[in-house]
Amino acid sequence: MLGIIADDFTGAVMVAGLLETAGVSCPVVFDPKALASDEAAPVIMVAARSRTVPVDDAMAEVARIADHLTAAGCTLLAYKACASFDSTASGNIGPAADLLAARAERRPVLMSAGFPRFGATVHQGYLFYRGRLVSESIKRLDPLTPMTDPDLVRFLGLQTPFDVGLIAHGTLIEGLDAARRALKRLTEAGMGHVLCDASDDCDVEVTADLAMGSGLPVVASDPLIVALARRLAQGVVAVPVPVRIPAGPVAILAGSTGPVVLEQLAVLGRAHPVLVMDVLDARGEAALVAEALDWAARQSGPFTVSTAVDANGVARSQAALGPLGAARRAEALLGSVAAGLRDRGRRRFVVAGGETSGAVVAALGVRRVRALPEGVLGVGVCVADGEDPLVLYLKPGKLGAPDVLALAASGAGFDRQEGGR
Repeated sequence: MLGIIADDFTGAVMVAGLLETAGVSCPVVFDPKALASDEAAPVIMVAARSRTVPVDDAMAEVARIADHLTAAGCTLLAYKACASFDSTASGNIGPAADLLAARAERRPVLMSAGFPRFGATVHQGYLFYRGRLVSESIKRLDPLTPMTDPDLVRFLGLQTPFDVGLIAHGTLIEGLDAARRALKRLTEAGMGHVLCDASDDCDVEVTADLAMGSGLPVVASDPLIVALARRLAQGVVAVPVPVRIPAGPVAILAGSTGPVVLEQLAVLGRAHPVLVMDVLDARGEAALVAEALDWAARQSGPFTVSTAVDANGVARSQAALGPLGAARRAEALLGSVAAGLRDRGRRRFVVAGGETSGAVVAALGVRRVRALPEGVLGVGVCVADGEDPLVLYLKPGKLGAPDVLALAASGAGFDRQEGGR
């Protein structure tokens, strides 16, 4: 069994959805205590919130999850990071790689960033986002993990005491044997980590074959994790995803402050009401949440409660509360609103933003879900089954067409999964 530790909730459900689409069962666990000792799936995904918390806290969480996965029978562990390897000079990707290497007593750690399908690529060790160096893209404006250095070898080298090597596209394009020779040279040179280019999907497939043959720890973004899991699960019969979709209108919660979500909210607001909560409102969380719930009770159809603001609004909140403080205030507000909406009967939720998704899922008390295969919303729709099922669409902040939230508000992506968007 392969146990995957994802650094946020949206990424966890996204990868699981891609695997379910490929016919690989992959339960998503938000509370590692919900792991059973007799897990039957070949791949288990546990969602962490390790991307933006302090390094020591993040690694304590990753270590706890790793212990639970090992106890559940996972003999292989991998760490899934964002496609753009969102992190800071102190972590948390390098420390996670070092932790997995120490547990496995194996080095180097194989690394792979990017997601060519969505315009995130790595070439000669440099990270590009939608055709631009990541340092020239919208990722440079991320409020918590701004990516200002496109050289991933150099950037990851700041996060770990071990040297980072590179297997570039020119080698990977020659095939698996050439990649193996390059890995052998880098290992003999004492590299603690080896980053592989992801100029295109072919690079990813060769890297997955390299990982399968080496048995080394893996720290990677979505496509390599999916490719590796597909190989490990080959021949295992998938368990169908239980689909009991609850009825009712959709509640949308948006906390991401990026330009992609702001555009999606603008399109959504043409057809459905949107309430924006001010994280700097002096009345406090209880009053703001009560006001939002009262407003929601007056809505007869889909609606949005948001803390998303433009760059000027982000600057004001960060000046007052600090970057992490502002983010946590927004997450707390939206999590409390989500819990209140559930208590008032809402069972369909759309959440925009990785950190926001973590806060909302925790507030709703969801411990475990199955992701639905790719459909009209892409991937990200998941079902918490049980006596009182919930359906959630956890949307990464940087992904989706301009009208994807409007489409989700219509319930189309929940009622039936077909096509792709």
